[in-house]
Amino acid sequence: MLYWLTALSDGGDFFNLFRYITFRAGGAFMTALIFGFIFGKPLINVLRRKQGKGQPIRDDGPEGHFAKAGTPTMGGLLIVGALTFSTLLWARLDNPFVWMVLFVTLSFAAIGFADDYAKVSKQTTSGVSSRVRILLGILIAAIAGYWAAAYHPDDLTNQLALPIFKDTLINLGILFIPFAIIVIVGAANAVNLTDGLDGLAIMPVMIAAGTFGVIAYAVGRTDFTEYLDVHYVPQTGELLIFTMGLIGGGLGFLWYNAPPAAVFMGDTGSLALGGALGAIAVATKHELVLAIVGGLFVAEALSVIIQVLYFKSTGKRVFLMAPIHHHFEKKGWAEPQIVIRFWIISLILAMIGLATLKVR
Repeated sequence: MLYWLTALSDGGDFFNLFRYITFRAGGAFMTALIFGFIFGKPLINVLRRKQGKGQPIRDDGPEGHFAKAGTPTMGGLLIVGALTFSTLLWARLDNPFVWMVLFVTLSFAAIGFADDYAKVSKQTTSGVSSRVRILLGILIAAIAGYWAAAYHPDDLTNQLALPIFKDTLINLGILFIPFAIIVIVGAANAVNLTDGLDGLAIMPVMIAAGTFGVIAYAVGRTDFTEYLDVHYVPQTGELLIFTMGLIGGGLGFLWYNAPPAAVFMGDTGSLALGGALGAIAVATKHELVLAIVGGLFVAEALSVIIQVLYFKSTGKRVFLMAPIHHHFEKKGWAEPQIVIRFWIISLILAMIGLATLKVR
């Protein structure tokens, strides 16, 4: 919205700053951060009053989690609210990729909100059925995949770009939409599975968002794409503003989610943020890089898949408990130890993902 202030500029004054994505990205970060600090405590108070007993705790979960009973959930509303407000304020509103990513974020947030509401209202760990959640997610992701393909350059439409092998494109044709569905729905549910300890999910999400903000800015500029020898995707640079809003809102949320958490993000936040990462990866043609940058989320999801399949076939478990962060809890690792080590792993994976921009 503030971008239109450039109409008042003569090319050498303050209003000219609003032409620059980096300036507006910084504004989005500060706006979302301040939003989080201002509305965080009031939102937590409202959630605590409305939810009473807070998020239900699994009976078969780690023993230390019972001390968290009564903690309100749906804190993802703070993150989603902050990043949405800051994006609408600072991004160009004629950019199709901005609206595509916002559509995915808000749609998955709505699914998560419905799931959280069902859990706290019925005081059960079972919310909206997984079948309904998946079907709605598939529909949203299919729309987003078609949306992205419609605005990709002709030479990139329905193509899969490979990291490192930069001259190689795989034409997925009609399979691009199913592929986009796997990326977006998979990312949403992988982040959802990771959200099990105080601060565990939000920092890796912010790290991944920062990484994809850099990627989006780079692939949206011809000078950068020529130097890095990556595919140019016009208009994706504006997504840096969205990712900086996510980081600002995430830090505002982490202020209250730091151990011991005063609020959980719930499915409202985890599904929305995971879906957003998947949508940005599809928009920037860096879907496979997401599997590297978000490797922690992939590991969490795989641990659940492996556990379920192995138990069904043998009646035994590979892990003491899945997702894998609970396995380490069962082994006696302290919660902060798990969280910080997982943060470190996320940062390492982000650096590897960024390296693919130049390596070939």
